[in-house]
Amino acid sequence: MSWIGRAHEVLDTIARTQGEAIETASRFCADSIGGGGVVHTFGTGHSRIPVEELFPRYGSYPGFHPIVELSMTFHTQVVGANGQRQAMFIERVEGLAEQILANFTLRETDAMIVFSASGLNAVPIEVAQQARKAGLKVVAVTALAESRSAPARHSSGTRLADHADVVIDLCTPPGDALCTVDGLDVPVGPGSTLAAVAIVNEIKVRVAELLTAAGTMPPVLTSKALVGGEESAARFEAAYLDHGRRAAEVLRGTP
Repeated sequence: MSWIGRAHEVLDTIARTQGEAIETASRFCADSIGGGGVVHTFGTGHSRIPVEELFPRYGSYPGFHPIVELSMTFHTQVVGANGQRQAMFIERVEGLAEQILANFTLRETDAMIVFSASGLNAVPIEVAQQARKAGLKVVAVTALAESRSAPARHSSGTRLADHADVVIDLCTPPGDALCTVDGLDVPVGPGSTLAAVAIVNEIKVRVAELLTAAGTMPPVLTSKALVGGEESAARFEAAYLDHGRRAAEVLRGTP
């Protein structure tokens, strides 16, 4: 089967099995954003991609607060300085999450979404752990089959899914790759990025429905193709200012 065919199967499985979890996550997000707060979003490796898909993108809006460490997500260098060896090592370092989150005030009225396909690396596990300890609602987006297929790496013996109020399953297989090729002994064509992007857009749309119904919808980043250049620029500026205000409130500083 083609990669697109297999990808359809993954998306169909998500639609069939993850609706309740997505609805719960969406309500956590709407409560935080509608109350003037933020939903922190975090991922390492390629799990940076759904973080950026939530905000800022056309058709997105403030309230989702991206937290991404370049040392664990800068993959195009591959070898040499800033290479893959270092990035993959760093995301397994215990204690680093506490230093990352020391830059922010974690408020019980906010929420956290943590993305990790494997759910095994120390940094995303400890980000979720720290956020939940601070009283935030935590959403884990992870591939449960992948996570359960290998021994736990964290010294606690836990996985990302163990530190969440709700878990959304990416529904991708162990190893992530979706397609077999005749004559090749391993599969190719990963599916977790597509799955994660689909999930965050489902959340984004549902949260917009909830916020609009409550009269608390922030400005949406909208293309000039839809509203004209002047209006598009005004909406971008309003969204940036809204995001800046929310981000400033959670950036930790002197009380």
